[in-house]
Amino acid sequence: MSRRYTNIILTVIATLLVIVVSRLENSGIADTAYAQQSGDSTKTKPMQKENGMQLGNFSVSLAVKDIHASKAFYEKLGFKVVGGDIAQNWLVLKHGEHKVGLFQGMFEKNMLTFNPGWDSNAQKLDAFEDVRDIQRQLKAQGVVLDVEADEKTTGPAYIMLTDPDGNPILIDQHV
Repeated sequence: MSRRYTNIILTVIATLLVIVVSRLENSGIADTAYAQQSGDSTKTKPMQKENGMQLGNFSVSLAVKDIHASKAFYEKLGFKVVGGDIAQNWLVLKHGEHKVGLFQGMFEKNMLTFNPGWDSNAQKLDAFEDVRDIQRQLKAQGVVLDVEADEKTTGPAYIMLTDPDGNPILIDQHV
């Protein structure tokens, strides 16, 4: 595959991500922005917006039919495996700051994924907003959740919701 073709595909993917995240931000669902730390363009830090909701690291989770074929395809685009277990039918790939999760037989549809408590390298943040706090804020704003976290627990948990266009959103806290 030519470098030009690869760059065009990456540009299209990045443009689609910007459009989706922009729609989410405008709808009030996603109120997290990231700013580069001065002097180190490879790291990011959360930047609070008006309502203070911090959703964490962002990636796209793709429901794939053949994880081996998908892995080979995204590697041709320059992505490298940074997590997951192909024997369990899931991988996380990264290209620069862009992440794509490949999941075979786990999800019906592609989805947007946020990970509270993680930076862009899946490293635990010292301070972060717990998914249960995010859940309470969303519910207070009238957002209907498809799956709710048990508010009596602590640590790893997730919630799921669907945006007005039918796109599933997973807010999945691993820490």
